[in-house]
Parts: sequence; structure tokens; C-alpha cells
Amino acid sequence: MQKKYQKVQVLLDAIPHIKKFYGKTIVIKYGGSAQTSPELQEKFAEDIVLLKLVGMNPVIVHGGGARISELLEKLGIESKFVDGHRVTSEQTMRIVEMVLSGDINKNITSLLNYHGAKAIGISGKDSSIIKAMPKEDGKFGYTGVVTEVNGQLINNLVKEGFIPVIAPIADSAKPNHPGFNINADVAASKVASAINAQKVLFLTDTKGVLDKEGKLLNSLDKSDVNKYKKDGTIAGGMIPKVDSCIDAIYNGVNKAHIIDGRVEHSILLELFTSDGIGTQFVRKDGNNNGIDIEKLLNEI
Repeated sequence: MQKKYQKVQVLLDAIPHIKKFYGKTIVIKYGGSAQTSPELQEKFAEDIVLLKLVGMNPVIVHGGGARISELLEKLGIESKFVDGHRVTSEQTMRIVEMVLSGDINKNITSLLNYHGAKAIGISGKDSSIIKAMPKEDGKFGYTGVVTEVNGQLINNLVKEGFIPVIAPIADSAKPNHPGFNINADVAASKVASAINAQKVLFLTDTKGVLDKEGKLLNSLDKSDVNKYKKDGTIAGGMIPKVDSCIDAIYNGVNKAHIIDGRVEHSILLELFTSDGIGTQFVRKDGNNNGIDIEKLLNEI
């Protein structure tokens, strides 16, 4: 009886959060170990279906860097990164599209549908949903910078009851172009801004942003991020993640979160519990006093 009561209490504690996000769109960047572990794949699908059932509108943007690197290594093609961004040759671009738009995208879509969702897998090249240009004048090859996201088309899919699953491959303005490889964190941020999402969550292989002692930093703003990047606390692959979070919250998204995708049901723990489990990014007031703007608005 005690266990049953505890289960009921968990549901009751989640009610305020469910009411708060009812009808809201949540963008989720899906990558890391959560994407490669069969058990965590199942938990992820269950979380997404539950979000839909309680009235939220999830939109998935997925990565696949580990799978791409693995296949490139098997094919004897060198992987090169600069500040966490992949340098994409034309040969690599073919592999990137095959893995992201084909293998991973359709696997996620199929899994969500199996669990009762109405998911649709698309690439950023479909209907030119995501447009891009070469990053730093071609320094990164076919790695691109997003120039435009067709938020209306994505929102139309959401209105029709679909869960869009988006592969971060962008279209080019030139004909017969192979397209651009877009960092999935950047793509998720740009999509979230374009569709006026309430939140964007980044699932990764760490608890969140950690300080130099390995302790979790619970809440950050632009000034905090700049400080930690300057002293080397934030470096490497974490740079595009935190930059994407900051870009999102200063371009229409209320909050961004980096959470541990290795934790079962991490999405539900972040959204439906008061404490959450990762690092949240919020816009602070002009005096940098750490005021959570979203919380303040909800209290008015």
C-alpha cells in the first residue's frame, strides 16, 4: 500500500508542471548514449509518448556523431573536429546524410510509432525546412551555418498531431548541392527559436555543465557562460551546446536545459520535478541577479 501511495504522490507532484506546459512545444535534442543504448532508446520513446499524451508538443532534433565517426573509421576516412564542430568533406557528407537522414532518423521514427506516437521523420532538406551556407567561408567544408528555418511548416506538422523527428541536414541555395552538415545542438536551438518553443532540452553524456571540481552548475546565463569559457571550464564539445542554449533563450525560447541522457526518464525528471536534474539556462535581469524570468512571469 505504501508503494502505491508513493506512486500516486509522484503523479500529484507532477500535476502543476503538466498544467504549466500543457499545449506548449518542447524541442528535444536527442543524442549521446541515450541514442545508442537500446534500453535508453525505449525509455526515451516512452517519455516522448507520455509528453504527447499529457498535452505537450514534442519536436525531436537528433544527432548521430558517434555513429558517423564509427562508420567513417570503418571506411578509413579521417574525422576532424575544430571546437567541437566536425569538418565535413564531400566524401564525409555522403556518409553523414546516409547515417542521419537514413539509419538514425527512421529508427527513431519507427520506435516512436511503435510506442503509440504519430511520428514523422524528415530531413532539413525536405521542403528546405533548414537552409544553410558554408561555415566560415568553407573552412569547415560542408559543415554549414543555419540561415533560415521554416518554422511554419514544422508547426503545421505539430498542429496535425505529428511528432516531427528532424535530421540536421540543411539545404543549399545551389542546385545539385549535397547539402550541409549542421551541428545537432545548433539545429535544435534554431528550430526551437523558429517555432517559438517553450523549452529546448539537450540530452548528452554528462550531468550538465560542470565546474572544475566536477560539480554540477545548476543555472547559467550569458555572462556565466562567457566567464567559464574564458577560464577553460567550458571547452571542446560543450562549447556548441552552451552556445546553442544561450542563442535559444535570447531568441524567443523561455528556457534551455542540458541534461544527462544516460539517466532513465531524464526528460520527465527535468520537466516534471521542481529540482530537475541538469543545468538550466535562463535570462537574468540587468543587474545579473540571477532572476529566473520564466518563474517570475508564472508567478504574476
